[in-house]
Amino acid sequence: MTTLLYTEVEEELRAAVRALLADRCPPSAVLKRVESPAPYDLDLWKTLSREIGVAGLLIPESYGGAGASASEVAVVLEELGRGAAPVPFFTSSVLATRAALDAGAADLLGRLASGDTTAALAVPFTATPYHRAADTVEASGTTLTGTVADVAGAEAADVLLVPAGGALYLVEAGHAEITTRPSLDLTRPVATVAFSGAAAARLGSCDVAEVLRFGAGLLASEQLGVAEWCLETTLAYVRERHQFARPIGSFQAIKHRLADLWLDVVRARAAARNAAADTSPLAVAVAQAWNAGVAVHVAEEAVQLHGGIGMTWEHPIHLYLKRAKATEIALGTPGDHRAALAELADLPG
Repeated sequence: MTTLLYTEVEEELRAAVRALLADRCPPSAVLKRVESPAPYDLDLWKTLSREIGVAGLLIPESYGGAGASASEVAVVLEELGRGAAPVPFFTSSVLATRAALDAGAADLLGRLASGDTTAALAVPFTATPYHRAADTVEASGTTLTGTVADVAGAEAADVLLVPAGGALYLVEAGHAEITTRPSLDLTRPVATVAFSGAAAARLGSCDVAEVLRFGAGLLASEQLGVAEWCLETTLAYVRERHQFARPIGSFQAIKHRLADLWLDVVRARAAARNAAADTSPLAVAVAQAWNAGVAVHVAEEAVQLHGGIGMTWEHPIHLYLKRAKATEIALGTPGDHRAALAELADLPG
């Protein structure tokens, strides 16, 4: 029987990641970094991937990885969501790694597991697992030509994994033209990636839709982390903010709003845990149909309940609202997942 409870190993992993983020990636540091020309914290990423070993969680032990399950990966994503951490874990250690596993790229998997190499899957971050888009990159022998827009994680990648003609190709990032574009989520830039006769190595076949579906299921855990941080931060604030000589959290209207948010987050945790443990299309559709909207709603309420300070750049809450809004349209919108859920559950239109 599948359990949604966290195991002792998962809690230990959570504690290690949370402690590192508290020390190296507080909200003030994230705010400072997103204002710099280098939004990704690659030093933090090296520590996470090499010392804690998160980069190789999904990779089998035979390739040098941890041989862990999606549930352990989900715990890391929860913590990275709580910290709005500017690291390429989701794009490299989830999406690109899952694609490399699908293609059987043994050499690359070893490099990814060690943390020596960071990869990005060259598909639009807004791509949906339910509707296959036409290929925008063509393969001719050992070269690739074409352009892919809105690729997440490309700026921090050493190698790019490019789907073309049903196969997956590896291109060194230096052989592609990567142009960073403005993104709502300041902690996760997107880029346009152009290939002009770029040298490429064919890795094998890859079911991109299945990779995106797997990623969407785990993205629900990041959205859970965002919602948890927003709720906990708001609870702390309404206990401290006084009006009419009383904490505003003692007002009945505020209590009711927070109680509703708490129920939403509890349901989101169940949906995310189920998607990590099950990874079936039905579980993924349920998780994304619910969690994407919950993360946005809780972040919006957090901004409102913080009052004037919540509207300022200096308060980090806007980073979480932007992360929530960006992930709401990543790997399929809630509407895409609801439509898929209706079909999977055999519900009439």
